[in-house]
Amino acid sequence: MGGHTTATRPKAAFCTGHIVRHVVVMAGTGAIGLMAVFIVDLLNLFYISWLGDPALTAAIGFAGVISYVQIAVSIGLSIGIGAITGRLIGAGRMEQAQRVASSFGIFMIGACLVIGMFTAWLAAPLLALLGAKEEAARQATLFLEIVSPGLPLIAAGMGCSGLLRAIGAARISMNVTLMGAMISAMADPLLIVVMGLGLKGAAISTILSRLAVAVAGFRCARRHGLLALPVRTHVITDTRTVGQVAMPAILTNLATPVGGVFVTHAMASFGLAAVAGQATIDRIVPVAFAFVFALTGSVGPIMSQNLGAGKLDRVRATLVASLWLVALCVAITWAVLFLTQDMVVRVFSAQGTAAMLIHLFCNWTIAGYVFIGMLFVANSAFNNLGFPLYSTLFNWGRATLGTIPFVWFGMKFGPAGVQVGQVLGCVLFGSCAVMTAFGVVRRLHPGDRATEQAMPVIPPAQTGEAGMIELDELDHST
Repeated sequence: MGGHTTATRPKAAFCTGHIVRHVVVMAGTGAIGLMAVFIVDLLNLFYISWLGDPALTAAIGFAGVISYVQIAVSIGLSIGIGAITGRLIGAGRMEQAQRVASSFGIFMIGACLVIGMFTAWLAAPLLALLGAKEEAARQATLFLEIVSPGLPLIAAGMGCSGLLRAIGAARISMNVTLMGAMISAMADPLLIVVMGLGLKGAAISTILSRLAVAVAGFRCARRHGLLALPVRTHVITDTRTVGQVAMPAILTNLATPVGGVFVTHAMASFGLAAVAGQATIDRIVPVAFAFVFALTGSVGPIMSQNLGAGKLDRVRATLVASLWLVALCVAITWAVLFLTQDMVVRVFSAQGTAAMLIHLFCNWTIAGYVFIGMLFVANSAFNNLGFPLYSTLFNWGRATLGTIPFVWFGMKFGPAGVQVGQVLGCVLFGSCAVMTAFGVVRRLHPGDRATEQAMPVIPPAQTGEAGMIELDELDHST
């Protein structure tokens, strides 16, 4: 009104208002994106189960474990390229950011090509180590031989997605990811069921989806001036720079798939039905607990803003509110799955041991996700309050000490014992992580600053699109 405009500053929106409302809104919006992609993954398994062959469902489980490791590596590389280019852009060094992104992009694609070809070449022996046999092993091998060489496609898509997030274009990044999920959603029923290609159809659908994500991501990154021809003399130096962030991210996110390898191997000793049951549960969980997983990205910014403002009481209140919401979400999901468990078993054509494991999950072991949610919330607190090493330690602790001895002992009681053992390990490490998180909050002082190198820990993702949408949600919530 006075003839001039006043520049508006970004507001620290989380430093006032009701904490619970902030957490619910942030996690709720994040859950929508997560659920959209994970439902596509669940439908993929649904179409395979329609074929009525337990070997195919088990093959999805075996191949998923290997894919999980590949995606964890790709996610770590994506975190690295996004973090370093983001810092350079923030410092006003756009040309250097473009050069670093292009240099590391070449390395990222090359490294994933080597990993993908290596996996395809050794697919059969790797699956044998997991316990895959006969038809399940053949089908899983076929799937990996088709999909693994395409790992550079999803790596390129993830890398471009990381670059888009680095300039604040998280919504564009998410749209690229959702486009890949939509292509998969349309291609899956056509290739798997209508054309009768089974698991081969699922693999082809995955390649088509990854190709679409890579092309769309590359075009968007180029349009925003984030990529150029790499400078040969700088490739090694730039790769080393990004690698300092990417390697810790890879190591952190490899923890969960490493634990999954041992669980799958244990289940395989009890037959295909046990692996099929576990694979079904692994696809149901991300959909059922999308809100809990979304908390990983939503809680951190709320905590870090209040820490920066010196409002330590609100930091603790955010931690408490998040834990209560985790418990409420698990309770509601438990009630829904308890009441609909027979329908779930029928929908996925589960029989015998597979049906027993699904019933056990819906009746009892689902309660263990309270403690997994606790671990996720605690990890977010560690990452955003200046203690990212704690997150890495608890993740690897859960994947090793919290998985191997408990599952090994549980094997004495059959596949049900394996599932219960896995949950008991989560109870131990989830509880310890939360107690440590409260200890961290108690030691905070006004004037402490949130860490500038928080290392996000990604919830379970067995497909590239799932991993990308989780990264999108983590970034979009900040």
